[in-house]
Amino acid sequence: MRRLLVPAALLLPLTLLLTSCGGESAADTGGRIDGSGAVTLSVGDQKGGSEAVLRAAGELKNLDYRIRWSTFTSGPPLLEAVNAKAVDVGGVGNTPPVFAAGAGSRIAVVAAWHGTSRGDAILVRDGSELSRPEQLRGKSVAVAQGSSAHYQLVASLEKAGLRLKDVKVKYLQPADALAAFNSGKVDAWAVWDPYTSQILRSKQGRILTTGDGVTNGLTFQVASPSALGNPKKAAAIKDYLARLRRAQDWVHGHQEAWAKVWAKDTGLPYDVALDSVRRSNSTRVSVAVDKPLVASEQKIADAFTELNLIPKKVDFDDFVDPRFNGDLPPSTTAAKH
Repeated sequence: MRRLLVPAALLLPLTLLLTSCGGESAADTGGRIDGSGAVTLSVGDQKGGSEAVLRAAGELKNLDYRIRWSTFTSGPPLLEAVNAKAVDVGGVGNTPPVFAAGAGSRIAVVAAWHGTSRGDAILVRDGSELSRPEQLRGKSVAVAQGSSAHYQLVASLEKAGLRLKDVKVKYLQPADALAAFNSGKVDAWAVWDPYTSQILRSKQGRILTTGDGVTNGLTFQVASPSALGNPKKAAAIKDYLARLRRAQDWVHGHQEAWAKVWAKDTGLPYDVALDSVRRSNSTRVSVAVDKPLVASEQKIADAFTELNLIPKKVDFDDFVDPRFNGDLPPSTTAAKH
């Protein structure tokens, strides 16, 4: 008999992934940036995100500054904290910066990674009558507003000849969307990994379509302009981004090792973590914050402006800072497969 609910053992990891908290990293050091004063970098993160991969790759050793970590459920609230100067820098997907920019937030994209969008999916329950995105007309779809999944839904519908108004959008954060999905209160769920991998592994649903070839596959580190204007914090951010890039390079060659650490950190089953690493996390390559990136994000901004979901037209070029590009390859560099 097909199970209608995710087993309790799988609900706990999802709860852990959605916790919001703050605290100083156990890996903090008491070092100084240049000997003239201690610096604390406030970093926004998501569970099993930057802190976990930096630790796994050994990149939290010998820091010359302290890191105070704050964990958020998704990108939009993290960027609210960046705008409020509560966070100096943090990681998000491709869409939250667009909504933040549309709201006039004070943010700057300072680093980017290009990966596949195979983990960004529209899911339907096992047994659903839906087999093609075109059949979503008139159906209810759960999605987190302003998330990368939000644009993935818009773009996937457009590819299928539909518009957002052709479906019944239910704006729900992942915890509520999961409950609605499993109880049959929505017909589909637009979400990202590791939720995609978890639903597939638990055999509670299947993929209707993914964002692969539809969305740009970009993820970002976004900083507060006030932090960038502080020479000591800017130096810390530069070092932090270099460590993140090395950590991501480490993931490419250590997928199983990273999956074990990630599973332990989040409470995810190891097989779910490994699926997500292989499908999404290990595909990311460090790329420059450049003109093609701005153009790609501008397309997202224009789409949401046209839908009246952003109150004013956004010039995304005003919300990037390429000072940390160095000799990174262009943002159009192919993701690893």
